[in-house]
Amino acid sequence: MNNSKQFNGDRLKSARIYRGLTVAELAEKLELQRQTVSMYENNKLTNPEYTTIKKMSESLGFPTDYFLEKGNLELKQGSTYFRALLTTNKKYRNQQIQKMDFVSILYSYLNEYIEFPALRIPTISEGTDAEDAASALREYWNLSDKPIDNLVYLVEQNGILVTCFDTNTDDIDAFSQLIDINGDSIYLIGYSKNKGTAARIHFDIAHELGHMLLHEWSEDIETLSKDEFKERENQAHAFASAFLLPKNAFSADIGSYANNLSYYIELKRKWKVSISAMIRRSYNLNLIDYSTYQQLMRAMQKKGIRKEEPLDNILITSVPSLLKTSVQMLLEGGVLTPKEFMTELTNDYNFSLDHKEIEILLDLPKDTLKVTNVIPFHSLNIKKRGEAQ
Repeated sequence: MNNSKQFNGDRLKSARIYRGLTVAELAEKLELQRQTVSMYENNKLTNPEYTTIKKMSESLGFPTDYFLEKGNLELKQGSTYFRALLTTNKKYRNQQIQKMDFVSILYSYLNEYIEFPALRIPTISEGTDAEDAASALREYWNLSDKPIDNLVYLVEQNGILVTCFDTNTDDIDAFSQLIDINGDSIYLIGYSKNKGTAARIHFDIAHELGHMLLHEWSEDIETLSKDEFKERENQAHAFASAFLLPKNAFSADIGSYANNLSYYIELKRKWKVSISAMIRRSYNLNLIDYSTYQQLMRAMQKKGIRKEEPLDNILITSVPSLLKTSVQMLLEGGVLTPKEFMTELTNDYNFSLDHKEIEILLDLPKDTLKVTNVIPFHSLNIKKRGEAQ
């Protein structure tokens, strides 16, 4: 690492976005003019007083060194698909994108030590519909027509990074992102802890898989018209339904009970898909007509099970563990100590973060990476009384 310390306005901007603050909100915390903060972020003011940098550190919860480093990884963001793009404040979307950038840097570091699963997704021809794309992925992953018990584990096993995140808004369900790191592309899926039932998680992740297989990843999603974006969301939605509830197996399962609400509750236990999503799938497969579909949804509303369904508190799925497990392997195997882990991130990646922040990003147990100072002590032998001098 270059030992010459110099203020980096890009780091101030990334820290602000990570904390979900606007320029005006940060300016208030720093007791500076909004224009001054903006000039710092855009590197038009490049030499703030060290006391100002300290205040940035305290206000944003980042080490002072973070603001004096220039990252040495070339990160390029592809498209980022948000389920609630049209309704979610851009500030919250940018906050999650920034978190994914941080996760990508940590992945790149861990990749020096760990052999992660290779990315395995099929190439889908342009114009392929959602139903055929879902069948192609099931075939590629050797899933046959069976229910998927742990989609998070399955996705990670096939080289896609998954993380769950806290968010300041309920508008964000899940999102997916393509990031290029020094020429290597990785896909990331993030989903909200706010809505963490197994059925919801499975559908959200399957939805993001739909974007990966069906849609363009080099364009700016923000430039799409409202109708274009809705069309893509509908396609990803259709993919998720087809992937989680394969046509032949699900149709055989539902049999002549497609109009029976109680039976959908039993099927939910098997397929780990929400009752409302299964009813919609039945309608899309012409197993029920629109009138019956409406009747079933009204019955759910009347019973008070539209928002909180039966089995939501019973069904479980695995949590993201690829990155978490890799850190624990390195520490428990004696490959790295917490101090060496944190020092290498700073020296080799110019990425100084508090250990608590990394633990949150990777869902590690508290203080896993805490560096403790060991006080040395002398090793002495005790003489036996009466021993000759």
